[in-house]
Amino acid sequence: VQLVESGGGLVQAGGSLKLSCRGSGFNFNAYSLGWFRQAPGKEREAVGCIRSNGRTSYYATNVKDRFTMSRNTGENMVYLQMDNLKPEDTGVYYCATAVLRCSERLGEYDYWGPGTQVTVSS
Repeated sequence: VQLVESGGGLVQAGGSLKLSCRGSGFNFNAYSLGWFRQAPGKEREAVGCIRSNGRTSYYATNVKDRFTMSRNTGENMVYLQMDNLKPEDTGVYYCATAVLRCSERLGEYDYWGPGTQVTVSS
């Protein structure tokens, strides 16, 4: 079982990045997939989650209307499009598979990727 994030980088405030999460070694498309982030010195927090059907997504209040999730079942990929980025969006972004269903709680997720760094400069 493996999850790998990619697409992080350095961007100016107001800019955009698109993160990818690729799953392999399991039936990736059967799982809801969550995105989380962790800023230096802070706890990991939920960004959002997309259900296995790809049609329903949930977003944290502080990213709603700026971030959009999607998935490509044919390629075992989930994406996180991040627009109008703010310095407070800086952190390491992780994708993770939900044990049962989308949730804000980290304990509801079992497999995690190593993360990708996103840095937003002011």
